[in-house]
Amino acid sequence: MQSTQSSFENLRKDFPILERTVRDNKHLVYLDNASTTQKPNQVIDAITDYYQNHNANIHRAVYALAEEATEAYENTRDKIAKFVNIKDRQEIIFVRGTTEAINLVAYAWGRPHINEGDIIVTTEYEHHSNIVPWQLLTQEKRAKLEYIGMDDNGELILDDLDKHLATGKVKLVTFSLMSNVLGTITDAKKIIEKCKAAGVPTLIDGAQAVPHMKVDLEDLGCDFFAFSGHKMLGPTGIGVLWVRKSVLNTMSPFHGGGDMIREVHKYETTWNDLPYKFEAGTPNIADVVGLGAAVDYLTKIGMDNIREHEIELTKYAIEKLSNVKGLHIYGTKDMSKRGGVISFNFADVHPHDVAQIIDEEGIAVRSGHHCAQVLMERLNVAATSRASFYIYNTKEDIDVLVNSLNTVAKVFKL
Repeated sequence: MQSTQSSFENLRKDFPILERTVRDNKHLVYLDNASTTQKPNQVIDAITDYYQNHNANIHRAVYALAEEATEAYENTRDKIAKFVNIKDRQEIIFVRGTTEAINLVAYAWGRPHINEGDIIVTTEYEHHSNIVPWQLLTQEKRAKLEYIGMDDNGELILDDLDKHLATGKVKLVTFSLMSNVLGTITDAKKIIEKCKAAGVPTLIDGAQAVPHMKVDLEDLGCDFFAFSGHKMLGPTGIGVLWVRKSVLNTMSPFHGGGDMIREVHKYETTWNDLPYKFEAGTPNIADVVGLGAAVDYLTKIGMDNIREHEIELTKYAIEKLSNVKGLHIYGTKDMSKRGGVISFNFADVHPHDVAQIIDEEGIAVRSGHHCAQVLMERLNVAATSRASFYIYNTKEDIDVLVNSLNTVAKVFKL
């Protein structure tokens, strides 16, 4: 597929929700993709087909439906392996999303490995899901949680990481590959290189990055990687945790129950092979199938094409928004270091008021702290408005947003 605006505009027909009108018959302009993405017919149809034709439990029976369901479920594991370049499918664990993935690591790896006085390092622009589990763990273990700071361009100050690593007490460094507020793309390879030299494992929150750019886990070299299906055209309630096998073999189960066992006796249990040791109970089969369809859809477009499309949209949006009176944009202007996320504020106007006014024109943006209150404190604001783009967004969507924000500026006499 050619990376042109017209090529991507043709995709809109695959997304039935984009035909909706809202707020007195206004055309829907959906710009909250960092929160969740809309679903194409291909994903919706895959889920419907599973329930209509193949619904059965997996890994447990030999009748036709069960074999079909198992095959569809496991096929998605293979698609994920190819999509983010994972060599061993046994390293792929299906979870509810990035949040559960990080909690799984904190519980099953963190509790045996983190001790009193140890340090876990994260960054100032993390989502709460990559802060709170580590707060809980370090409080429980009397360890410390430290941060890599951020400069005024929204880029990490890696000298902070060097200082933390120099203590010799760091046991894990964890960071997002792309900020959900600023769109900053983290220099992951540089961080991982520093951590490897110090013998420190790394965990990456890839929730914002995997849907928008090509990710190669073999090339990155981290030890843990997590992402969510619903941010990449897939269903809610399904995500992926990848763990390097040498690490995964040292981890105890996160949940106990069916399918994660080999044998259960009165007073002892032996565990199933990887990855099933970490997939207890009946899994979210239908939505795993839906995630597989989403991967197929994105693969057909090409992740490099998606990245090029979003660079073009984001550059256009920043140029147009910069002309809106009183509006301040956060983050770097360097498109090579930024994803399709733009957070902004008017000086004295609360983001909720902004969101409510432009919602009357059918425009859906996010307002609030975006589950990133540590970052809000660093920016010295309570909240921001956030517009975030994806494959079905167009320059016309941005024009509608800019016109509406100009109305906000006039209403508040900025």
